[in-house]
Amino acid sequence: MVFSSTVFLCLFLPTVLGAYYICPKQGRNLLLLIASLVFYAWGEPKYVLLMLLSIAANYLFGILIEKFKNDESKKKLTLIISIVFDIGLLCVFKYTDFAIENINRAFGAGLDLVYLALPIGISFYTFQAMSYTIDVYRGKTEAQRNIISFGMYICLFPQLIAGPIVRYTDIAAEIDDRRIDLQGFTDGLFRFTVGLGKKVLLANQIGVLWDEALAFGGHSSALMAWLGAIAYAFRIYFDFSGYSDMAIGLGRMLGFSFPENFRYPYESRSITEFWRRWHITLGTWFREYLYIPLGGNRRGLPRQALNLLIVWALTGLWHGAGWNFVLWGLYFFVILLAEKLFLLKWLDKLPKFAGHIYALLLIVLGWVVFACDDVSMLLPYLGSMFGANGFASGQDLYYLASRGALLVILAVGSTQLPKIAFNKLQLNEKAGFSLKAALCLCVLVLSVTLLISDSYNPFLYFRF
Repeated sequence: MVFSSTVFLCLFLPTVLGAYYICPKQGRNLLLLIASLVFYAWGEPKYVLLMLLSIAANYLFGILIEKFKNDESKKKLTLIISIVFDIGLLCVFKYTDFAIENINRAFGAGLDLVYLALPIGISFYTFQAMSYTIDVYRGKTEAQRNIISFGMYICLFPQLIAGPIVRYTDIAAEIDDRRIDLQGFTDGLFRFTVGLGKKVLLANQIGVLWDEALAFGGHSSALMAWLGAIAYAFRIYFDFSGYSDMAIGLGRMLGFSFPENFRYPYESRSITEFWRRWHITLGTWFREYLYIPLGGNRRGLPRQALNLLIVWALTGLWHGAGWNFVLWGLYFFVILLAEKLFLLKWLDKLPKFAGHIYALLLIVLGWVVFACDDVSMLLPYLGSMFGANGFASGQDLYYLASRGALLVILAVGSTQLPKIAFNKLQLNEKAGFSLKAALCLCVLVLSVTLLISDSYNPFLYFRF
């Protein structure tokens, strides 16, 4: 963990925002760079050096690629070296022990694990750095000559830990020239507060139910197993989308326009639609920098299937060094390929509610695969979901009754209904401001109170 949540909310963030607003414009990037390094170093001081290495290397790669713009061979070689460097760092720190474990298992070797701690957020800032050098190579942006501005982009603290993945081209115009005003601050504060409420008031509260279901070790009833799986689906959505909202809100307060990362994914009627709505910046990254360069869908169905297989195997592996993540990626590859071949045509002929049920069922099952770090737990848990240990017990009914109201709130909260209702309540600009202010105050007070009193406050995407 970087900062404790209360230290971040009550000390770090107000101090940085106060200093930022009184700082001269030309000094704000340096201030944000220092603040972001302090933020990161609070929990992992040794890995600040790794981040500085990544900043320096990619800064130089960008300048060299631009320098060699008239020499295609040198330009391409520099790009290849930059990609090997970035992927190499990611693989060393994220996948070394995973590789050793599998070599030992496959060949009976006795290689010792190296136990490298995973640098927080390395998957996110590595992908940001790669998008920058690739876009410089493609001529979509000019190389950044100011290393302070470039370093600030790589380690900008609002989205450093868990995204969204902000490509350099997304905010290139705002790196050295951005506007901060009262409207941006209030809009950003409201978005930040909504995200905080999602995380603390919703994700944390339902997360306990998943932990309780998993504690049965694959011996729960069908009702308890489904309650746990649904709880995890809500937990990861409100956790991750809440963090994205906080990052987008903080960015807005600082004058940045970060891309949206979620668009009500649980309203989807197919898995294809779901992945257009879930973790949008990751999907965009893989499409722009892997799927399309591999050939996309331009080289016939067999090649398209291979491209999808590569993308989804790597998407799973990107999330973590574990076979559950690989299986999760392959699970969605199979479904997406089937949808492209024939399922989407069938779904289009069905009533809308049937598509929703189909998508939600497969999404929840997918989250079970994702969540079972111990793959040996996966089949027993799935068996429990389909009645291997009975369908219900009195204890399960207690869990349903005690968490039922929260599950309803989560179900409604994952749709557009709250947004629609809120917009209707804003009769005019003054009323809208007052409503936002009251909501911000209530959510902030409740969230801080819970954060102070409750030690259960994990961010799921810290480990990715």
